[in-house]
Amino acid sequence: MNKLRIVRLVGISIVIMWQSVAAVPGDTIKSFSTPFDCPQGLAFDGKYLWNVDRKSDMIYQIEPNDGSVVDSIPAPGYVPRGLAWDGKWLWCVDNEEGLIIAIDPKTKIVERTIYCPVSRPTGLAWDGNYLWIAADRNDRIHQISIEDGTTIVSIPAPTSHACGLTYDGTYLWVSDRYKDMIYMVTPDNGDVIVCFDSPGPHSWGLAWDGSHLWNVDYQTDLIYKLIIDDGTTFTRLDQKTQQIEFIHQVRNFGPDSVLTLDVYLAVPHNLDNQELIGPVKFTPQPTDMLVDKWGQKVAHFRFTDLAATNFTTVTMFASAKLYETRYFVFPDKVGKLSDIPRPILEKYLADDTKFSLEDKIVQDAIKKAVGTETNPYWIGRKIYNYVIEHIEYELAGGWNIAPAILDRGNGSCSEYSFVYIAMCRAAGLPARYVGSIAVRGDDASYDNVFHRWVEIYLPGYGWLPVDPSGGDSKWPSTRADSFGHLNNRFLITTLGGGGSEYLEWGYNASERWTSKGRCKIAVENFGEWTPISSTSD
Repeated sequence: MNKLRIVRLVGISIVIMWQSVAAVPGDTIKSFSTPFDCPQGLAFDGKYLWNVDRKSDMIYQIEPNDGSVVDSIPAPGYVPRGLAWDGKWLWCVDNEEGLIIAIDPKTKIVERTIYCPVSRPTGLAWDGNYLWIAADRNDRIHQISIEDGTTIVSIPAPTSHACGLTYDGTYLWVSDRYKDMIYMVTPDNGDVIVCFDSPGPHSWGLAWDGSHLWNVDYQTDLIYKLIIDDGTTFTRLDQKTQQIEFIHQVRNFGPDSVLTLDVYLAVPHNLDNQELIGPVKFTPQPTDMLVDKWGQKVAHFRFTDLAATNFTTVTMFASAKLYETRYFVFPDKVGKLSDIPRPILEKYLADDTKFSLEDKIVQDAIKKAVGTETNPYWIGRKIYNYVIEHIEYELAGGWNIAPAILDRGNGSCSEYSFVYIAMCRAAGLPARYVGSIAVRGDDASYDNVFHRWVEIYLPGYGWLPVDPSGGDSKWPSTRADSFGHLNNRFLITTLGGGGSEYLEWGYNASERWTSKGRCKIAVENFGEWTPISSTSD
């Protein structure tokens, strides 16, 4: 985004228009100064914004077109925080008094007071029938009665520092001033569906005007009007440029000879999360280039007559710009399963040895996870939640089939992927796997473990990354990081739907050999990462 410089003058509201290049959800349409310099809660009454300020102890009525102050009301307490509009009254929660107070903005009279059910209250929202309240260092968000503050339901907070809160008619929106994030949350179970960076470094109050989200920032003292859904399906963030040297080595310890050795390396290409710099190179040159039944390009190397103690090494060199990639999927805009193109259905609903779609264990898991759900997004999300809740990560070596993994309750990233694909396909949702070489910690690092995850096909959006082994956390925000989101530490080499005629069930590389006599064969694969400075991109 191109942003104009922000200037704040005392006593003057400055409206700042933000020009967007390829705008995405969370980008700012415009912003203006807050009436005072300790802004907290925010609300919208259908015509005006309302902002409560902790320092001046005032609630300001604001014209959203230019940020001018229309009116003001004394706050009903001395540490006012959250603010909500119920169609008639303004509700304000006060941290010091521990009260939630309703004010008639016309008469400026306090009409009702109820006790706050949480300590350190922050955000407040109105859903048409009840209030919602968030609190700092609290792992729940509560829906409460305005009669006496009784809790109706509680859902997990996206993080431990939920701050601003508002309701858009379907979803709750929650800000986090520590992570500098804003989350769209389901009010039934707290799942985070969409998230993006907040426009300022101390995100506080939120308000919904019917089509846009508004956010007030405590540090910049600005109120921002944000884009929510402009049709953009993903954004790239936090680019890093890396070179990978991927080495595949076969060692014959003998005492006899290997007659033939075929090595297959998966060849990466440009994807949403990665942009190759120049061609992929190999040493030695491949015998030929192949394409498997999933459309995966493979470099093939053929060697013959490998004597004992012979080391055979194949190396792939690639440079790429890697991005954190965040997808924006709104469940109500996802098409039906019947909208998915037939070739994708035929290819990515097929059974295979690792899946066993008709197995009773898989079928029973589908019934429990999905029930009567028909929306493709929610089919994928409910299966994701089920897998996280029923499998624990364990890297023990070897790959079992989906029913066995479900039955024992643990598995590696590949085994998580087999289970997730099997359950999605059994439910009618196309799914495939992704294989990668991973940056491990430092940009200059070594990887011999690699990583695999899944993509599901959502009509209207296309393929969406889902990493069930990476989402195992009690925090909905962390779970959301592995559903429709990738970090900038993966070079994807492989896209596959099952067993490959060249890579088999592996990814990155595979090998086959024939031998005569007694041969002890050892195979090693690893990647060496080297960061490339931005000046040499």
